[in-house]
Amino acid sequence: MNIYVGNLSYEVTEEDLQEAFEPFGQVESVKIIKDRFSGESKGFGFVDMPAKAEAQSAIEDLNGKELKGRTLNVSEARPRSETRRGGGRGAGWRRPY
Repeated sequence: MNIYVGNLSYEVTEEDLQEAFEPFGQVESVKIIKDRFSGESKGFGFVDMPAKAEAQSAIEDLNGKELKGRTLNVSEARPRSETRRGGGRGAGWRRPY
């Protein structure tokens, strides 16, 4: 199960997230999303746990808990939408005539 972890402190590392989730079961992967230009954390990431029951337990226990001074928002990750966001008018915008 893919798990969304939000409201991360910018000091949290992928290793910190791995350590927070490991007591609940096997952690397949951890990814903190970073700004492509600055390389700094965007304050959220994803943890993938293969066993749904273990993942659900981690979500229930870690949601609302504090990690490095910030209260975590933990939930099942939603699939990415098919449409790409952003880009403004230049990204595929056409005049109606």
